[in-house]
Amino acid sequence: MPTKRTPILMSLAAICIIIAGMKAAAPILNPLFLSIFIAVICLPSLAWLDKKGLSSTLAILLVILALFIIIGTLGIYIISSVNEFSQQLPYYQNNLKLQTDTLTQWLNSHGIEHAVNIDSFKEFNASKVMKFIGGLITGLGAVFADIFLIQLTVIFILFESYSLPQKIQVAFDDSNFINHSREIVARINQYLAIKAITSLVTGLLITIWLSILGIDFPILWGVIAFMFNFVPTIGSIIAAIPTVLLSLVQLGVDSSLLVALGYFLVNMLVGNIWEPRIMGRGLGLSTLVVFLSLTFWGWVFGSVGMLLSVPFTMIAKIVLEKNTDTRWISILLGSENDLPEIDSEVPTQAGL
Repeated sequence: MPTKRTPILMSLAAICIIIAGMKAAAPILNPLFLSIFIAVICLPSLAWLDKKGLSSTLAILLVILALFIIIGTLGIYIISSVNEFSQQLPYYQNNLKLQTDTLTQWLNSHGIEHAVNIDSFKEFNASKVMKFIGGLITGLGAVFADIFLIQLTVIFILFESYSLPQKIQVAFDDSNFINHSREIVARINQYLAIKAITSLVTGLLITIWLSILGIDFPILWGVIAFMFNFVPTIGSIIAAIPTVLLSLVQLGVDSSLLVALGYFLVNMLVGNIWEPRIMGRGLGLSTLVVFLSLTFWGWVFGSVGMLLSVPFTMIAKIVLEKNTDTRWISILLGSENDLPEIDSEVPTQAGL
């Protein structure tokens, strides 16, 4: 017999089914989401070219050409860096072996050979560490595995961007759709602008710091820091791992500690102090929600979900706040800056 809780239970069941379906369809949806993500990034450029009087076709072709040039340049630079890294791999392996032998001798000289398994250092395969670093570098190419499909989809989305909102408005007879879609695009572009600035600053500071320390491929590590900074919370940590390992092999423990300290200070100042201040005002999302969304969307869509976790959550928040029945969820997702002023004496008088 239906009860008052039946609609709620049915809604929860429907949500679970939808999430399970999205997770199962992730290999198909991920290229589509990346295409939409890139297309949204390109929309401000299209709008600027339109204001300059260019036709829509010419504007789209120019944007696509610029996109190909940027992606191609990054790809060529990464490939050349990987080749150079492979050529220097024997040098890094020899350095790592020398440091391992030095550590073994130091342990023996202090009479702690029985406390630590020395044989484990002797049997240590230096190539494993270097393969790990090289794997992280070459793994960047996996993001562009479906690059042709993504680029083709981006082209079609950009061509449809001029008429798609009107088509949906007529199809669903929703006069507010265009306003809502423009708000979503505007907020996502605002997020990308904020994130691009902080990521660029992070990449530049990392590049300068590594150049001062004399670490190989400082520009490459700066580019990696820039790219991974778009992944909230853990992106900067992932970007630091190969650099710290390489500095340990190349220059020793002291330099690796300085590299780790540099990453820590840069991410503390930029990522934990400066970015949250401007991000909170720009996004209207609490720090906890950003972290939880990273975990959830990463579980559903993998690395693409981690990259797009904030835009996904922003879209959900905007949609929820437009409905009076779900506006309370949007308030919970928002930051404290979005809360209306409440008389602080009221809870005290109520005994709360």
